[in-house]
Amino acid sequence: MDQAAVSGLSEETVRIAVASRNKRTVADHIGKCADWLVYTALERADDRLIISGPEIIRLPKTLIFHHYKGDQPHPLAGCVAVIGASAGGSFVEKMRARGIEGALTAESDPATAVRNYVHQQLAPARARPIGDIICKIRDALSG
Repeated sequence: MDQAAVSGLSEETVRIAVASRNKRTVADHIGKCADWLVYTALERADDRLIISGPEIIRLPKTLIFHHYKGDQPHPLAGCVAVIGASAGGSFVEKMRARGIEGALTAESDPATAVRNYVHQQLAPARARPIGDIICKIRDALSG
């Protein structure tokens, strides 16, 4: 989490979304994920971290990021970050342009991923060179 977001946690809540197709593990290829767990994190002035949720959000096809054109409100727009196991580089850039951090991790437990994200200790995503090539080809062909 960037320092501006961390300082913004003091007595304020932030929303963090985790891609999860089965509601138990962090999903990969999050640009195509319809199912999200949204947690609310509050870091109090006394340094206690309170995480609540998750709220379960199922996106219709038009709001799945791979298909989303930005022409309507998005249910995850108020999140400071979206977390998943893998995504193409263009996905992370598109999220950044929307003011949302695209955070990728090897952590499989959604609640642990959120806690680690808030503490800036998110385990880096596993390398997937073939998956990255496939994402680049898909991005190039989808315009």
